[in-house]
Parts: sequence; structure tokens; C-alpha cells
Amino acid sequence: MERFEHRIGSDDVPPAKGEYLPTYNPVTAEPWGEIARGTEPDVDQAVSAAAKAFPGWGRTPPSGRAELLWRLGDVIAEHAEDLARLESMDIGKVIREMRGQMQGLPRWYRYFAGQTHTLQGSVIPLDKPSVFNYTRRDPFGVVAIIPPFNSPILLTSFALAPALAAGNTAVVKPSEHASAAVVLFAKLFDEAGFPPGAVNVVTGLGHEAGDALVGHPEVRKVVFTGGVETAKRVAARAAEGVKPTILELGGKSANIIFPDADVSSAVNGVIAGIFAAAGQTCLAGSRLLVHEDIADRVVEAISERAKTIVLGDPLEDQTEMGPVAQPGIRDRAGDRVREALAVGAVATAGGQPESVADRGGWFFPPTVLDNVSNDMSVAREELFGPVLSAIRFSDEDEAVTIANDSPFGLAAGLWTRDLNRAHRMADALDASFVWVNTYRALSYASPFGGRKLSGYGRELGREGLLEFTQTKSVWIETSEEPMGDPFVLR
Repeated sequence: MERFEHRIGSDDVPPAKGEYLPTYNPVTAEPWGEIARGTEPDVDQAVSAAAKAFPGWGRTPPSGRAELLWRLGDVIAEHAEDLARLESMDIGKVIREMRGQMQGLPRWYRYFAGQTHTLQGSVIPLDKPSVFNYTRRDPFGVVAIIPPFNSPILLTSFALAPALAAGNTAVVKPSEHASAAVVLFAKLFDEAGFPPGAVNVVTGLGHEAGDALVGHPEVRKVVFTGGVETAKRVAARAAEGVKPTILELGGKSANIIFPDADVSSAVNGVIAGIFAAAGQTCLAGSRLLVHEDIADRVVEAISERAKTIVLGDPLEDQTEMGPVAQPGIRDRAGDRVREALAVGAVATAGGQPESVADRGGWFFPPTVLDNVSNDMSVAREELFGPVLSAIRFSDEDEAVTIANDSPFGLAAGLWTRDLNRAHRMADALDASFVWVNTYRALSYASPFGGRKLSGYGRELGREGLLEFTQTKSVWIETSEEPMGDPFVLR
């Protein structure tokens, strides 16, 4: 079995306690490699390396940081196929998606290469003419990044690219379910010429390596992507050190179709929103809100397409959907589907994992549930699997009410040819993303983040860059007059 050590400084570092964790292939449910089981000494070594690298990297001129970030894009392009295949094998996502992610990733780092020169302060006019007041943007120092398993390199980069552009160094603790590709990715920073310690990776379990990283006194900001319950523990741990956090969490997003929509396009958008990546994305459009006038036609079209989705080995180009990445996801989705069927929902496609049990591994069939009401657990809990819940509505106000009746607030899709309705709905929907006549579209230039239980803070775009800086206000008294009364606020 292939072994993946920590990546600290510019070295492969074995775990201090000599222990390793298996990493599984979701297609076979068999281990294919092992990752280092990191503990507090490993984290301390990685954070020390990042802290040692920070003064030099933080003082590197913008053009110097930009040059290395741009060069990294070239290096990623050279290794894109290897990274894509490793991620596909490790997490079960189809190679066509992972290849697209890795081929597009260089542009993300090149974008932030250009952003290094935009970290400008401002001069603030005061009522005191003798005082010159200006602001500047400073990096935090060592940033902890804890990405999820579903797109580990891309979602690491959501935080890592702007963090580096702003002058921070980083320690990444990837999911124990998907660490191998992140370790390989970290080596590319050395190939691109980054200083040793600018980017470090410690693998292991959340309650061991993750907790030690969040609680380390030299870590000054924490970025976590994952589930709500874990996020609460991360935020509480970070609060012990008064550390700011960015939490990018889950969703239960509504994909809303009106009668005037281009139905064929909307059906493709719904398929993309829930069955691409086997539903394992925080942006999954897992609730289909469809107007009652077209509901039967839309649900039938989606169900028929779901039945023809090609399940199989994600490394095969013809495969459209692979397995889910963990048996727990498969089992939890199955439980929620059974509960929904027991209270009146109807499966118009898929249903239970038993129907694909002959494939082995952790496959779950593309599932469409009709007759769902918004109070069912299948419509309220994030399943992180390929299960679509169809809910009918009668008018615009009801659609907004149902869509917003969720503890999450990440995304929403809207399908209509009515421009006025599009703007009204975009204003009314309580979500941080609203896609109109498209779905699951992202850009490095547009801010990413949630609200409500979907988290807070932003990554990507200008807002994401500023999240990795802190403002310093500088006051300069230009008058040569002596300081006045020391007991009066000036």
C-alpha cells in the first residue's frame, strides 16, 4: 500500500508516534494506501515551520508573491492529470469533474497573483489638520486550513490562494478520508519555489490533529469547511485563543422552477445540482421547488434522466456518477429516504442502496422523491448524497416561503424567463448564492460563503482576499507643538 507522510517545511515527515490510518477506495471499499496519523507533536512541528517562514514571506514584495503564485499555476498544469486521478480514486468523484477542476485550478492562483498588488490602505481625512491618518492591510501570520473530503485540493485552494497572496503562511489538515492528493499538492509549492514552511500539511483525525491545530497558540486564523456540529467545536476551540474563523458549512438549497422556464435547461440544471458529484457538495440543489402547473412533467423528465445516469468506476471517462465517499453517507441517505417513503413520499427514481449492492463499494442510486413536504427530515437535513426532494408550490410568495424555511442559507437556483421575477426572487431569497437559469457555477473572482447554519466569512474574490488581512490604522502627528493635557482624550 502507498504511504503518505506529513509535508512539513520541504520534507516528508513521518508521524511522531509512528502510526498510520488507512485510506479507502470507495469503489471497492478496500484500503489502497495509508496516511500519517498526526498528533500534537506533528502539528507543533508544522506550525513552527509556518511561523518561521512567515516573516520572510509576509515581507516579500507583492510582485515576488505574485511571481511564485503564477509559477505555481504552471506547475499545477503540469501535474493536473496525476492530481485528478489521485483525487478521483480517493473520493469517488468522476474523473471528468476532477480533471476539469485541476485543469482550471491554475487560473485560481493566477487570479490571486494579480490581487497581491491590490492590498491598498487609505488616507482618512480627520478634523485635526495636523494629524495624518492612514490604514494598511497586514497578514495574520499562520493560518490553519481544514478542508473537507469532497474536493480537497480545490476547497483547500479557496482559502490557501488568498491567504498566500495576502502574505500569510499555512498549515493544512485535510480530511482523514481524502488526504493523499493534498499531500502531493503541497509538494508542488516547493517545485514552484515557495520558501520552505510557507505551506505545510499534517494529516490525521479531527479530534487529534485538527484540534491541536485549531488550538495552537501560534495559529492566528482558522478556516474550516465541513459539517455544522464539527464547526461548533472548531469555533469554540478557536474562541479559547480569540482567533477569528471562517466557517463554510452545509446547505439544503432550493432549485426553483416556474412555468415560463426553459424546462429542458432547468432539468439539466437540477441534474447538475444534485447528481453531479453524487450530491456531495455543499451547494447541492437537494430541494426541487417546482410550480404545480408543470410539476408532473418536470419530475418525470428528471426521474427518467436519473434512471439513465451511468454509475461506475469514476476513473472511467464514460462514468457519470461514482460512489459516495464514505459508508456513513450512504447509510444516512438510505435512512432518510426510508423515513420519507414511510410518511408519504414516492420514489420516482432510485430509492435504496440495496438496488446497487451488487456493485460493491459505497454506491447509492440517483434518487428522486416526489410528494415531499418541507417538514420531512429528507427536506431539512443535509444528506450529502444523490437524493432530490420534489416539493410543489402554487405562486411566487409560496416558493419564497418554502425556500427560506430552512436552517441553511447557502444557495438557491431560479429558472424563469421573467426578468422582473428574477430580480424580485433574488432579493427575497435568504441565500448567499442565487443562480438564475444556471446552477453550480463558481469563479475565483466571486466571493463564496454562507449565512445561517451555512456559516460565515468569505473566501475568493476581493472579499475573500481581505478576509486574510487585518487593518492597521496609523496616526502621525505632524505638528511640532508639545503634547497637551495627558488626561484628555485627543
